[in-house]
Amino acid sequence: MRKIKTALLSYGMSGKVFHAPFLSVHPGFELLGSWERSKKLIQTDYPELKSYPTIEEILEQDIDLVVVNTPVETHYEYAKKVILAGKHAIVEKAFTTTVAQAQELSALAKEKKVKLSVFQNRRWDSDFKTVQKIITEGVLGEIVEAEFHFDRYNPNLSPKQHKETASSGAGILKDLGPHLIDQALFLFGIPKAVFADIRMTRAHSLVDDYIDILLYYADFRVRLKAGFFIREAIPSFIIHGKKGSFLKPRGDVQEDDLKLGKKPNVASWGTESEKNQGLLHTEINGTIFKGTVPTLQGNYYAFFDGVYHAIVDNKPEPVTAQDGVAVMQIIEAAIQSSLDKRIIAL
Repeated sequence: MRKIKTALLSYGMSGKVFHAPFLSVHPGFELLGSWERSKKLIQTDYPELKSYPTIEEILEQDIDLVVVNTPVETHYEYAKKVILAGKHAIVEKAFTTTVAQAQELSALAKEKKVKLSVFQNRRWDSDFKTVQKIITEGVLGEIVEAEFHFDRYNPNLSPKQHKETASSGAGILKDLGPHLIDQALFLFGIPKAVFADIRMTRAHSLVDDYIDILLYYADFRVRLKAGFFIREAIPSFIIHGKKGSFLKPRGDVQEDDLKLGKKPNVASWGTESEKNQGLLHTEINGTIFKGTVPTLQGNYYAFFDGVYHAIVDNKPEPVTAQDGVAVMQIIEAAIQSSLDKRIIAL
């Protein structure tokens, strides 16, 4: 099996929790190390790996794939360097800070004939996969409306300075927003228009921490919400169709398990508790059904497996650069809508 030699550009939470565990267990990747500016942490977890002092040293190595998992405002600069060096790239969300940057990276990757994928891992959350199955099977009938939430209760500012310093990459719209937007676009495609309310609600916050985005489709609407003052969360996925409804709480366990140091190589990986099963209330073949639905297994491993086959077998990336461009188009439209207090046509 061909090995894809891989390096990270950061070994903070993203590298430690979301990337290194999967790259280290997938037989098709050889994780070589990470760029670490000050704290040298990767060798604590992986003694055989290297801590690189600069990005230039990484790009000079015989490395096939680089994971750009640095703060959002640096994504464009570093991803461009990676692509120009002839390396394949995975770029964390948000892909970039502007549509123009995203389009340039997408075009550059094609020109250089390298694979470029955006790390939208939440497509492989157990809860979202179950929602996708319900919608795909058509048991709700024609969709009338859907509402996706990423709700938290955390009134305190983050200790991570880059998350709370006003910049083009900071704020909940470019942190949790890309998850919600990508999930909506993956299920329903590009909407016809966008309306948004973007606010700062925490004391002393310098960045947006509340979003309410309404996507206008021809025959239905999709609302996306995230904020830090939801002590009692409602279901994170609410879908109403002309035959019935499906309500699903957020229940994916992968992030929590990864933070505990669990390795994603067991058959039960990504299995939710039964208490978080979604409620389906609909009409099936003339009979009213109301009951819980078993949750599908979550698995971020599938993203990395998709990247492997994109590079080795020239398959499409599991999340394409164009997918990243589309998310940025919604983000830019949402910002304009909130500023102008009007609907923005796409």
